[in-house]
Amino acid sequence: MLKIRLSRGGTKKRPVYKVVVADSRRARDGRFIEKVGFFNPLLPKDKKERVGLEAERIKYWLSEGAQPTTRVARILGENNIIPMPVNGNNPNKAIPKKERKKEGDEAAVPAAPAPAAAPVEAAPAKAEAPKEEAAPAEAEAPKEEAK
Repeated sequence: MLKIRLSRGGTKKRPVYKVVVADSRRARDGRFIEKVGFFNPLLPKDKKERVGLEAERIKYWLSEGAQPTTRVARILGENNIIPMPVNGNNPNKAIPKKERKKEGDEAAVPAAPAPAAAPVEAAPAKAEAPKEEAAPAEAEAPKEEAK
């Protein structure tokens, strides 16, 4: 399977990437079929030298069945070569890391956001729940007095 992906170059802590078409079984920085661009993440987003792509060759490889990786798809979308991909839904990324660890310990917390999606249905259920809880408490009270 062909992939359009990034191949890392540059020195330690100063990456520069080549956008390459490669067989998915090859190593990240290994043998590739064709270099179709470059990406320098250290430059500001508004600089022209940050990304350079050969649009015609990329479109050719896409027509041949090459699949871009998520990062490359985003770069191609920003440069109007393909439609911008939809962002993945990972709600845990929005939560600070310290709070994520706390939620991992408590199993009840992840279940709480699910009812929030349907507030109309959840409101009557909440109103009925206290009535049901109150009835057993009253029933238990006379038993305690009987003892």
